[in-house]
Amino acid sequence: MRRYILVCVWCALICALCGCSVQQRIKRADKKFAIGEYFAAADIYKECYGRLSTKKDRDLKGYVAYQQGECYRIINNPRAANCYQSALRCKYYQQDSIIFLHTAQVLQYQGKYKDAAKSYELYLEAHPEDYVAKAGKYACLKIDEWKKETSRYKVSEAKQFNVQRTSNFAPMFIGQQNDALMFSSNRQEKKTGSKKLKRPSNVTGQQLFQLFQTRKNAAGQWEDIVPAEGLAGDQQQAEDQQQNDSTAKQAGSAEMGVCTFTRDGRTMYFTYSKPINGQDLGAKIYKSERASGEWGEAQELKIFADSSITVGHPALSPSGTTLYFVSDAPGGQGGKDIWVAELSGDSVVDPQPLPASINTSADEMYPYVHADGTLYFASNGHPGYGGLDIFKAEPDTTSKDTAIWVLYNMGAPFNTNGDDFGITFDGNSQNGFFSSNRNDKKGFDKIYQFTLPEMEFLTEGLISDDQGNALSDATIRIVGSDGTNSKISARRDGTYKVKLKRDVKYVMLITARGFLNTKEQFNTLDMKDSKTYHFDFVLNPISRPVKMENIFYEFGHWEITKASETELLNLVKLLQDNPNITIELSAHTDLVGNEQFNQELSQKRAQSCCDFLIKHGIEKERLTPVGYGKQKPVVADKTLHEKYKFIPQEQVLDEAFILSLPADQQEVCNQINRRTEFKVLKTTYKLY
Repeated sequence: MRRYILVCVWCALICALCGCSVQQRIKRADKKFAIGEYFAAADIYKECYGRLSTKKDRDLKGYVAYQQGECYRIINNPRAANCYQSALRCKYYQQDSIIFLHTAQVLQYQGKYKDAAKSYELYLEAHPEDYVAKAGKYACLKIDEWKKETSRYKVSEAKQFNVQRTSNFAPMFIGQQNDALMFSSNRQEKKTGSKKLKRPSNVTGQQLFQLFQTRKNAAGQWEDIVPAEGLAGDQQQAEDQQQNDSTAKQAGSAEMGVCTFTRDGRTMYFTYSKPINGQDLGAKIYKSERASGEWGEAQELKIFADSSITVGHPALSPSGTTLYFVSDAPGGQGGKDIWVAELSGDSVVDPQPLPASINTSADEMYPYVHADGTLYFASNGHPGYGGLDIFKAEPDTTSKDTAIWVLYNMGAPFNTNGDDFGITFDGNSQNGFFSSNRNDKKGFDKIYQFTLPEMEFLTEGLISDDQGNALSDATIRIVGSDGTNSKISARRDGTYKVKLKRDVKYVMLITARGFLNTKEQFNTLDMKDSKTYHFDFVLNPISRPVKMENIFYEFGHWEITKASETELLNLVKLLQDNPNITIELSAHTDLVGNEQFNQELSQKRAQSCCDFLIKHGIEKERLTPVGYGKQKPVVADKTLHEKYKFIPQEQVLDEAFILSLPADQQEVCNQINRRTEFKVLKTTYKLY
């Protein structure tokens, strides 16, 4: 009995010790999480989760699962969603409903917009005024519409900067010459006689990030990519320390990241994180001056009196006197915010967070100021496609409140449901580079290039006669509201192509000897993309009748049908384009029916057409209606013969020929004879 009691006590003691061990490891993971070592913390949380009972330790297990999910969410590990689901099964939402918001963000990042919208809605039930949740739900509901909208920007991978199974991001031009580029990468360089640092970062689980640079050669091609001169030595020293110092191994080692440069390219500000006395104190901004082709010893930029505050992602205004940066310092909106301060020598003056119209309770990062003063940044708090999206911000000039900015999501092809960030422009242009982990299953970042092609406006087409023959001697005169007045000739095949300007109203007049003129009006006002205006012109001859297509009447009637109005309106335009002509407008019937009836019917039909033209502003004196009945059958030309092989060229479609044909071919000939035509009578109306 005594032995049994002793065993029970011993088991109870072991369980207590195990429980104590789990609690201690959770506290250790919490500390790593607090200092930003998310990858290391996630491993500890994962181990602890498996040692906790769902029944006895449900609340604690839910907390551990949630914290593990947080680690994965922050470092873009797709396992975050599974961890959140485990936390939800443990009813972690009873502890903190924030899990619904973060679950929604992860689902949106994975492109699962419908599921994400439901999770946003669950969070909004408890926090109906939360901006980030409302923005996320709104984006999920609008995403199908946004995907249909594309900008003129062209995006492609900048393969010359990327290496497989590594991350490369935040490119930045070195100075205003824009012939040198620096970016962050965790690629591994081969170093003779030195050991490679194999241990991954406690923050990301990837190899440590350093700054690399490249330069264009005389041919405009980017040369070999090498570590930043002068700064690589500092990193090697940190690596050597990690190899020999156990405290440094525990705290991680130095990393260099996002950088920015003065216009002359001689001063660089960059993000630098290295352990001090075995303690990882987070990222800081350092400054380095360039001399003799290398970067000098970097000095920390003192921004806040509290050294525990993390700062990074520096960006300079075009003047070089204003510094934008990212920080989690008190006074912002929460998460990571963009701050701004003035530079005075080596001092940073009056750092202030940007207003709530830019910063949210989520993360705003990677600021960049274009040469024209426009602010660009990445955010996962404003309405977007998922993950980090690139935004453009301009002060609201319509508001007296200087804290109000107008934001524009850069949309596709810049933004995807992944992380899109770290944009830089090539000087004053709208071309440059940015970073994204789109379509990468393991979340590696790549550098992409973008261009904004100049908008091009053209007009082109074919000029032919009414029988389809190209008019090589046609002339195109173009008059524009900007003063343009040019004349060009059609090519041999009757085609033409003319370059146009934006925001101009144009009139095109097409002429050819022996043919009536035709005119077209159009404009390039308020165009948001390139466009080619295609106009094919058919010129009608002066010397012979022209058949009007698609003029229809009810059987035995003369009233104009609705289907005929388009063709008659084309004739109205022709008469307006040629104000000095008069025409005979004639109607013809087929061989069927009484001759007198056909004569009267055709006269009434011709008169109906003229009445329509008069109603639409054509002077009565310019029109002569004539009904020919069946007196003038069609004489087949080459075009008609090619369309109907049984009709010989030059054949008159008279009664004798038609009656010699089979019934179906007779009907074809009767349809051809039933027509409305016009021909020019005079070209000098009101000229004298």
